Amino acid sequence: MQDGETSLLTKLLLIGAVIGLGQLMASTERITVRTVLGRMILGSAVAPIAGIALLQFENMPEVAVIGIACALGILGSAIIEEFLKRWLDQRLTKKRDDTP
Repeated sequence: MQDGETSLLTKLLLIGAVIGLGQLMASTERITVRTVLGRMILGSAVAPIAGIALLQFENMPEVAVIGIACALGILGSAIIEEFLKRWLDQRLTKKRDDTP
């Protein structure tokens, strides 16, 4: 990886983590170490997906990539979090129903 790519990836990871923290602080959810770490990991995992835009548009300005990362960090983590909650609820309900 080139130096510029490493720097951009680091920025995207940091932006995702900060977005995750911001979402937690804006919610009414009780703040615990677990939720802080979970939101930071989720945000950091989603934001770098913005780098995929560079495959199509090689000369895209870094600011545009960061903007896409912010949008994905906010929308993407909310969608992924809701999907995981539903999936987990279904699994727990199914397991509870299967247990005699």
